[in-house]
Amino acid sequence: MSAAIRNATPDDISAIFGLMLELAEFEKLTHLFVATESGLHDALFGAKPAAEAIVAEENGAIVSYALFFQNYSTFLGKRGLYLEDLYVKPSIRGSGLGTKMLRALAALAVERQCGRFEWTVLDWNTNAIGFYEKMGATVLPDWRIVRITGDELAKLAATD
Repeated sequence: MSAAIRNATPDDISAIFGLMLELAEFEKLTHLFVATESGLHDALFGAKPAAEAIVAEENGAIVSYALFFQNYSTFLGKRGLYLEDLYVKPSIRGSGLGTKMLRALAALAVERQCGRFEWTVLDWNTNAIGFYEKMGATVLPDWRIVRITGDELAKLAATD
């Protein structure tokens, strides 16, 4: 794999956004996809960035992206690196690029003295689960994602 990994720039927003939509299609979650390019730009490069991204570029085309942010572990007393998305175009999968992207993020986590590097995976995505476990990751069986959105979020926020 000859793809070069680098930090995303504002010029990459359209390409990253297109890959985000491909990821939503792969995960069968397009009905939940309401992101916009301008929102992504603000999240990555606005006055108060909420996340960071790296991309892999091959022959002038972006073929992979990883979007991540820092969090904090109260138990470890250290920052963590949370991977929100890792997507590799289907035509490039199996080339080692996914491993290369995860290694780049792991190196960043070590450089930033993070106590952990974590992400989630859909339970039906057995290929991804196997890939992550092969890299040394542990899929935690006892933890579940808890989420509140939309009207329920507004209702909770308005409760005294």
